[in-house]
Amino acid sequence: MPRTPAVDQECCISCEVCTQVCPDVFVMEGEEEGHGHDHAHGEHKSIVHNPFGAPEATIEEAMDRCPAACIYWVD
Repeated sequence: MPRTPAVDQECCISCEVCTQVCPDVFVMEGEEEGHGHDHAHGEHKSIVHNPFGAPEATIEEAMDRCPAACIYWVD
């Protein structure tokens, strides 16, 4: 069974690195409804939109590149 990524909302700094590395899994709050980038930077946090939308290696890359280290695996 594949692992599920999660984002710690309290430590997310809204840098959008995860959404750039792995856009099929991570989006910024509000974008899942199709609002796009009409918000101010830092206003919304990253969320997991589709936990199985990319290979684990790509999700791991997003985890490794996250400057706040706020993405983790839920078993």
